[in-house]
Amino acid sequence: DRSRRAARGSIMKMYDFTLAPSPRRVRIFLAEKGIELELVQVDIMRNANRTPEFYEKNPLGSLPILELDDGSCLSESVAICRYFEEVQPEPPLFGVGAREKAIVEMWNRRIELEIFAPVGHVWSHLSKVAEGRGRRIPEFGEIQKRAAIDRIAWLDSELKSREFIAGDRYSIADITTVCMIDFARTVDIRIQPEHTNLARWHSNMSSRPSAKA
Repeated sequence: DRSRRAARGSIMKMYDFTLAPSPRRVRIFLAEKGIELELVQVDIMRNANRTPEFYEKNPLGSLPILELDDGSCLSESVAICRYFEEVQPEPPLFGVGAREKAIVEMWNRRIELEIFAPVGHVWSHLSKVAEGRGRRIPEFGEIQKRAAIDRIAWLDSELKSREFIAGDRYSIADITTVCMIDFARTVDIRIQPEHTNLARWHSNMSSRPSAKA
């Protein structure tokens, strides 16, 4: 279709690392839109994102980065997703109409701030993989792990009466949440047997073809 041809016909590309949750969020978003991009792998575990050349693309050194056909770059996964929402509005993944867009934004931010961020702190301060990658405070990591576990239980209760995170429509809030849940397993934070609503939701989201992106 038009979007696929546009992506293939340009030199637009995305700097990616398949094991990181933030680039995966964009890959799932693109898969839902049917947009294909060139993906350039950057091994952040070997500090390939800490070179002067990489800092020119993103001074914070984080992934993903979308390099546009004029050579300019966008970083931050939600910002990249918003760009593609404007490029190709269908299917709408940020909501339709003022109220729904606000609800999607609310839930996406809740997941990011209340669960995803604590999970990231657990990874940074407690995981073996992150050893030697900055100052670690294990006590802080444990506090954040407890907070993430409590919030996951809260999310399970929220999903009792609806199919998707932000209401009746699949959205970026679902994409953010599935990336968070799957990444949380790397630090032994998991959906528990009593979280039947969240387990049902996760099974449905994981069965979408885009989840394999």
